[in-house]
Amino acid sequence: MRIATLAVLASVLISPALAADLDYGVLRGADDDYLAPVPLIDWSGFYVGGHGGYSSAALGFNNAFQPIVANALRNTVAEAEMGASQYLATRATHSGGASYGGFAGINYQFDDVVVGLEADYTYFGRSGSSFDRIARFRVTSDGFLTTVALNGQASTEIQDYGTVRGRLGYAYGNLLPYVTGGLAVGRATVSDTVAVQNYGYDNNAFTANQTGATTTFIRNYGFSAFSQSNPPGSIPAPGTIYGATKKVTVVGLAVGGGIEYAITSNFLLRGEYQYVLFNDFQGHKAELNTVRGGAAIKF
Repeated sequence: MRIATLAVLASVLISPALAADLDYGVLRGADDDYLAPVPLIDWSGFYVGGHGGYSSAALGFNNAFQPIVANALRNTVAEAEMGASQYLATRATHSGGASYGGFAGINYQFDDVVVGLEADYTYFGRSGSSFDRIARFRVTSDGFLTTVALNGQASTEIQDYGTVRGRLGYAYGNLLPYVTGGLAVGRATVSDTVAVQNYGYDNNAFTANQTGATTTFIRNYGFSAFSQSNPPGSIPAPGTIYGATKKVTVVGLAVGGGIEYAITSNFLLRGEYQYVLFNDFQGHKAELNTVRGGAAIKF
């Protein structure tokens, strides 16, 4: 009985020690058998890519005609007394279409903050135009019934432009939302022309002739055919066209924002909005709103 009791006690004391020495590695798996974390994207480096999208241009012509008319009618009563150069006023217009180009830049990453510098080129090649016409007459201080008729045409074509911008973003793994801003430089073609008719006749002489007592010669100008007996039925000379077409370089500001997605560490996709406001040029205004997508290779 003593021997049996001692045997039972010994087995109870020895079994925990043996259990501690047992290797359950097969059931537990190897120590390094676990899911590795997804490697983080390193946004630092140089990249180059292309983009395409839709651009809408708002074009204004608020002061395009005034200097043309003022020069054409300088030293005339039409300008001095009637202020003819202030007559024409064109409405703004919009023009939109596909735009495309390329971009290149470099990023530097500090923890989750990404800063960089980027340059891009965009081809637009769209134009917009506006026109206005008006005619006014009055008896001026020289006694003439003076008439001014103006017909103006204005157009702007934004051929292409480029920007140099800083970028600031915050990385969320494979996603990089960012804002951007900098300078824009573009090429534009502006065309402003005004057909000017300025004609008149001596209204005092015409009125005196209506009495029938005497016939006075009616002085006149600006007519291709003038009738002494019926001045109102005379034919004005065709308008003389003034103005020019010019190619100009335009500068302004560019701001925007977007989001990039890294498919791999070296292949990036992006969606972006960009706003460009050019300084006034030759009496014209232009601003561009662009929504586009792009892809880039990072080195």
